[in-house]
Amino acid sequence: MKNLIVLVWIFLSISVNAQSRKEAKKNKLKSATVTKTEGGKTINESKTFFDKDGNEIETIDYGKEGTVKEIHKFKFNSEGDEIEELQYNGANVLLEKKITKYTLLGEKAEELFYDGEGKYTKKHSYSYDAQGLRTERKTIDAAGKVLSVKNYTYTK
Repeated sequence: MKNLIVLVWIFLSISVNAQSRKEAKKNKLKSATVTKTEGGKTINESKTFFDKDGNEIETIDYGKEGTVKEIHKFKFNSEGDEIEELQYNGANVLLEKKITKYTLLGEKAEELFYDGEGKYTKKHSYSYDAQGLRTERKTIDAAGKVLSVKNYTYTK
């Protein structure tokens, strides 16, 4: 019976953390925690915090011993699009900053990446077809060299 209760708790924890922005806003969620019970020991896997609009503003990932592994903090524009992500290590030291820019149509145009000291490291540049479907993502290093190209194709 105890194992059944633990399984139900894990399922509910995962379900709460996997909520959409709309559901988080509707239910006025402030945070969601995912825990894992193994060998009779329960530890946190992650904890997510939401703003009043249901946007995920901070996620804390925990290691196997329950210590903080990584922290991600997010900022959004008035349309609810992510415009900034800060990634910290377990000691709360900034590792990476990502700035996302959008086109006038609201499509993701590029993501600019900076290291923990603010030095520009790379960018992802996005292209779209006439229907607004993403067709390409180029990864370009700080010197302007194309590192990779990811192409998207669709079947109707």
